[in-house]
Amino acid sequence: MSPLLITIMAFVCVAALVGAVAVTFRESAESKFDDRLASLMGTGTAREKKPKPSLLAQPIEDRTGIGERLVKRIARLRLLFEQADTRMTPRQFVLLSGALAAVAFAAMAFTGLNVALAPIAAVFAGSMPLVWLTVRRNQRIKKFAVQLPDALELIARALRAGHSLAAGFSLVQEEMPPPIGREFGRVFEEQNLGIPLEDALENLTDRVPNLDLRFFATAVILQRQTGGDLAEILDKIGSLIRERFKIWGQVQALTGEGRLSGVVLLALPPLLFLAVYRLNREYVMMLFTDEMGKKMLLGAVVMQLLGALVIRKIVNIKV
Repeated sequence: MSPLLITIMAFVCVAALVGAVAVTFRESAESKFDDRLASLMGTGTAREKKPKPSLLAQPIEDRTGIGERLVKRIARLRLLFEQADTRMTPRQFVLLSGALAAVAFAAMAFTGLNVALAPIAAVFAGSMPLVWLTVRRNQRIKKFAVQLPDALELIARALRAGHSLAAGFSLVQEEMPPPIGREFGRVFEEQNLGIPLEDALENLTDRVPNLDLRFFATAVILQRQTGGDLAEILDKIGSLIRERFKIWGQVQALTGEGRLSGVVLLALPPLLFLAVYRLNREYVMMLFTDEMGKKMLLGAVVMQLLGALVIRKIVNIKV
């Protein structure tokens, strides 16, 4: 081994050791300083050691394996499942994606088709559950957004009639269909079980990521802290949402031609590739065998992606 390489390796190891020791002593000094400051202020220990919760105190559904915990931390699949209103678990989701990917790979490899396309087919098939979950989530959130103005007006009328805010949530649960009836009913049940209303509303905004719903939750929390006419505030929020939907419809009508043109322009190259591949396979395969053809194919894919992003940026007008 080269002496220079040995010297560099020794320097890196010694530097890492010195850095680790310095960080350890620094954290210890900071901990002592924080504890001393907290004791002088009379607020107790700054870094109290929280006891590890017992295994019996955890719900049964949370006693999962390492793989599921890793998937939960990386992709937050449980929150995505709640937003999509599905009973699928992360383990089932991963198994389904893996099974679809394996089936697609085997079908492309053992049916005499091009083996080079097998990984692409496996990735495409394995991503189908995620696509389905995302579409289901988006549809549910859009339906919730459409129902929100009616729910706010219903709560406002209940408040004017002398009912409490919790009774308004219960009224929305009884009178309106899912998803908004189920979500407001869940808030009502959580409040009855002793969870503070602020925490219940925060859980609601986590399950339904909607900006107008956050306005509603903020208005309710501020009204409980400072007072005010909550019914009037809910009426204004409801009218604001309706005006926003009206403007959004006008924007969709004006950008309809651009969105359709974008779909046609993005779908034309792949369809043309498939047609030429069907008519003259040797002519198209030069894109995969020749060096210049590979560069041209890569450039075409990159330009397609850039065009899709540009078109989406042009027609995606936020209201």
